[in-house]
Amino acid sequence: MHGRASAPAAGTVLNALACGKGSAFAIDAETTAEVELDFSGSFAGEIADAPDADTALIERCVELAVEEHGGRDVSGGHVWTESEVPMAAGLKSSSAAANATVLATLSALGVADDVPREEACRLGVRAARDAGVTVTGAFDDASASMLGGVTVTDNRSDELLDREPISWDVLVWTPPEQAYSADADVDRCQRIAPVAELVADLALDGRYGEAMTVNGFAFAAALDFPADPMLDALPDVRGVSLSGTGPSFVAVGERAVLEQVRDRWNQREGTTWLTKTQNDGARTR
Repeated sequence: MHGRASAPAAGTVLNALACGKGSAFAIDAETTAEVELDFSGSFAGEIADAPDADTALIERCVELAVEEHGGRDVSGGHVWTESEVPMAAGLKSSSAAANATVLATLSALGVADDVPREEACRLGVRAARDAGVTVTGAFDDASASMLGGVTVTDNRSDELLDREPISWDVLVWTPPEQAYSADADVDRCQRIAPVAELVADLALDGRYGEAMTVNGFAFAAALDFPADPMLDALPDVRGVSLSGTGPSFVAVGERAVLEQVRDRWNQREGTTWLTKTQNDGARTR
């Protein structure tokens, strides 16, 4: 019983830490998972190029998918993931890994086409909560990765408030340091809840660029990141924000404009890359 699937990374429109509502958009960088199911009675995980990385999330994804859709016969398995997405960079690597692993497991079970994508997404969110890798459950990030396009969610109830396809060029800058969302200062983030509610209203009105820029300044302050990368991109880009709990920043807009911003961001230590949005979401392979 073998399955393989991939899921895209995502950038932030609204971080859900402040008010429980969040918004994210899928970008064209993927995590791939391969799953082999067996009758060993245990689940094991492996992350390519990161032999010491914590595999609790992907193991729990396989376990939950088997519990929900595998019947009594399957009792164990192995999951292996590889990714184009840097870990702990604010680009939803955990959500992409969870989605790819859940879909690969469902494929191995032969039921991938029978399980609605939103339901599969919620399995990954449950696994993330169980593994302790998220504060909010990250349904905003997970839904964008699973469904593609841009989504707006209420993470308190795992409700999808809106989704639509988009076509943006995207610039990403990732500095060398890492930042784990589970370590974010939630109290400081909750102080900007009124601003976050405004960002949610902008996102639900389809004003995603304005929403992410307001989000970026607010969360850069709350999480103690410099706003200088955003100022490098304004006023020409459509929107720019700290992505997730950092440390990456993402900007969207016309490609020619983003190429100019890339020249400025390239002067900073780290990695800068141009990509685009992705509307297909996660898929079996």
